[in-house]
Amino acid sequence: MDSSSQWLLLFVSLQLLSGPLAAVVAGGGDGSEEFLERARESEFFEWMVGIRRRIHEKPELGYEEFETSELVRSELDRMGISYKHPVAVTGVVGFVGTGKPPFVALRADMDALAMQESVEWEHKSKVPGKMHACGHDAHVAMLLGAAKILQEHKNELKGTVVLLFQPAEEGGGGAKKMIEAGAVDNVEAIFGFHVTTNTPIGIVESRPGPVMAGSGFFEAVISGKGGHAAIPQHTIDPIVAASNVIVSLQHLVSREADPLDSQVVTVAKFQGGGAFNVIPDSVTIGGTFRAFSKESFFQLKQRIEEVIVGQASVQRCSAAVSFLEKERPFFPVTINNDTLHAHFIKVAGEIVGPGNIRDRHPVMGAEDFAFFAEVVPSTYYYFLGMQNESGELLKPGHSPYFTVNEDVLPYGAALHASLAQQFLLQRADSALQSPSESHSSSHDEL
Repeated sequence: MDSSSQWLLLFVSLQLLSGPLAAVVAGGGDGSEEFLERARESEFFEWMVGIRRRIHEKPELGYEEFETSELVRSELDRMGISYKHPVAVTGVVGFVGTGKPPFVALRADMDALAMQESVEWEHKSKVPGKMHACGHDAHVAMLLGAAKILQEHKNELKGTVVLLFQPAEEGGGGAKKMIEAGAVDNVEAIFGFHVTTNTPIGIVESRPGPVMAGSGFFEAVISGKGGHAAIPQHTIDPIVAASNVIVSLQHLVSREADPLDSQVVTVAKFQGGGAFNVIPDSVTIGGTFRAFSKESFFQLKQRIEEVIVGQASVQRCSAAVSFLEKERPFFPVTINNDTLHAHFIKVAGEIVGPGNIRDRHPVMGAEDFAFFAEVVPSTYYYFLGMQNESGELLKPGHSPYFTVNEDVLPYGAALHASLAQQFLLQRADSALQSPSESHSSSHDEL
C-alpha cells in the first residue's frame, strides 16, 4: 500500500470514529442529553406542568381514578399512542414502538390520599378530604412526558415500551391487579420512580438489591368481660391485656430479630372504651410490620399472632388476629436488579452527570411496585430529588403541606424515556451478538 493510500485510509477511519461509530463505541448518540433538552423546552415543560396541576386539583383515591384515567387517555390519543383500558378498573396501558418484542415497561402511579390539603395556592385540591400528597400527580405527568419523547423517536425503538398508568398504589395493591390483568405479560424489565423531598433537584438516588421493605398490616380484637371501673375484680379487663400485648410486640424486634436484619413492628391503632368509669368488653388494636427479607417477614407475622394470642390469654382474655390480606395485601420487598442498576448508572450519568447520582439508603417504607418483581425478570426503582437549595424546605410525602417542585418534571420524563430506549437498544445489540439464543417462550405481542 503506497503512502497516499495509507493517508486516505487514515482519513476515512477518523471520519468514521467522529461519526456514528464513535458514538456507539463511547456509549453516546442514544438521545439521553437530547431527551432532557426536549423536556426542558418551554412548551413541553409547561404542558407537563399543566397536566400535573389538573390532576392535583382533582385527586382521586385508589380505583376511583376515573378522571385521571380519562386525562391520560386523551393525552395518549393526541400523541397517537395506542393503549388498553380499563386495566385493573381505572388503569391504562400504552404502547410505543414496534409492537413486537422485546418489551420494557415504565410505570407511574395515579392515586391520591385521603387527607385535606393545607397548602394555599391557585391549584389546591378542589375535593375536600383528598389530596395528592405523595407526588403521584407528578409521576403521571412525567410518564406522559416520557411517552411524548418516545413517540417522537418511535422509529428508532428496537422493540416496544409499555406505559403503565397504575391505580391504587397507596395500599390497594394496584400493581397486583395490573399483573392479574396481564399488563406485564412478556415484559422483560420494568422501571419505576418516585419524587423525594429530602434530595436536591437534579440529584437521582438508587441502589442495587433491597431498597424498600416488605410490609403487612394486622388487626386484633382482644375480648374480655366489661363492667364498672370501681369493681375491676368482676371484670376481665381487655385494656390491660392489650397494653401487655403492645409492650410484648416491641420485644419481637429488640429481643428476637438479628440487629443487622432491619425489622419494624408498630402498633398505631388502639380503640376501646368510651367512658371514664366503664371497662369495655373488647379492645381493637392494629398496626404494621416490615422486614427486608421474605423469611424475616413471615417469621415476624407468625410471632405477632403468637404474642397477641398468648399475652391475651395470660390476662384471661381471648384474641382474634387478622392480617387483612384481602383489603391490604402484603407488599413484597422492593429489590433492584444488579444489571439494571449498572444500566441506570450509565443512563443517569449521561443525563444528570455521574456526580449527581447518589446511593439510596434502604428505607422501611414499602412500594407495591415490588409486586412486579414476582413476574417480571428484571425490576428497578429510583428516586428523583426535588429540593431547591435556595427555596423553602419541602415537606415530606403524606404531609398536608406536601408540595412538588415542578422543575423535577423534565428529569423524570427524560430519564424514564432514556432508560427504556437504551434498554431496547442494548437488548437488540445483545441479540445481534448472540443470534443463536432463542426466546421460544416469548410471545409476538402483549
